[in-house]
Amino acid sequence: MSNDNPTGDQPEPKTEQPTAEKAAASKTTAGKGVRSTRTSTTRTSSTRSGSAKTTKADPRKKKKKKKKKKKIEKIGPFTPKQWLVVGPVGLLALLVIAALAVLGVRALLSSESVAAFVQLYPGEYHLPESAPVGLPAWLGWQHAFNVFLIVLIIRSGLQVRYQRKPPAYWKSRWGGDKISINLWFHQTLDVLWVLNGAIFVVLLFVTGQWMRIVPTSWEVFPNALSALLQYVSLDWPTENGWVNYNSLQQLAYFTTVFVAAPLAVITGVRMSGFWPKQNARLNALYKVEWARKVHFPVMLYFVVFIIIHVFLVFATGALRNLNHMYAAQGSTDPNAYAQNWTGFWFFFASLVVIVAAWLLARPMLLAPVARLLGTVSSR
Repeated sequence: MSNDNPTGDQPEPKTEQPTAEKAAASKTTAGKGVRSTRTSTTRTSSTRSGSAKTTKADPRKKKKKKKKKKKIEKIGPFTPKQWLVVGPVGLLALLVIAALAVLGVRALLSSESVAAFVQLYPGEYHLPESAPVGLPAWLGWQHAFNVFLIVLIIRSGLQVRYQRKPPAYWKSRWGGDKISINLWFHQTLDVLWVLNGAIFVVLLFVTGQWMRIVPTSWEVFPNALSALLQYVSLDWPTENGWVNYNSLQQLAYFTTVFVAAPLAVITGVRMSGFWPKQNARLNALYKVEWARKVHFPVMLYFVVFIIIHVFLVFATGALRNLNHMYAAQGSTDPNAYAQNWTGFWFFFASLVVIVAAWLLARPMLLAPVARLLGTVSSR
């Protein structure tokens, strides 16, 4: 019989151990895979839930932000409600201070030294002999036109300062930046005001009227102090404005014409479209922030001056004073035109024109005029 195994050795049986290890390893790997899958799934679900929570929380935050109170706009340092309290209290305080000032100055004037001072300096000094007497018609016209312009300039300036969204825009046909139509109106009035003022100053020096508002003697200062004491004591000086102003008036007019007006022009030009904004050297030498800090207080000065000026015109002989300025009528006798109503009616007519211009100065009516010099658009 043939034998396939000549040596007679028994063949080694096939080992099943590696297969079992592989199976166990595969099970372990599978288990780990399942665990890792579960872990990753858990993490993913937790991440999703976290993001969902975050997403859900966002709208609440937004809602909370929306619920915040709106900022109340202030008019100067106070809100409108605060002004309702501060205004009356401030007015009462001013009245108390004014009453104390009147009593204090009256006590001073009763003393011999102060009474002698007022007698020596009655409130005005004699003008040079070459000074003209009376007010010419051109001066009355210049004054009336100046009042018309300055009222609208103040109104349009406040609109520019406090406007949120301009109602319309204007751009010059010769190029330049686009500006609000309110600013265009303000600057147009400024140009007319400067031209009127230049003509006024030239005529002042040509006709000699400058001597009425430019101090020509150092006596102006003690006389101005005397006039101030008389005003505060309510025993007002009784000068004849057709012939001469008291020294306090003269200093006030001089300051307005030769100090405040030039400051308004210089600062206004820096803030306007006429300024060469691309000139870096000029911009560094004269910063726009400086102009803004001066321009607004100058406007407030004009407002205070106008209020005091108008009050004194009516409180010291309204008909006589209005005749001097609006009708060019007067006399060396202060009582000559004290009952004449001509100047009053001229003044009343000018008021009607000013009020009409105030009411009609709206974008819808300004736009056709603005289009003559440029383009008007809503954006």
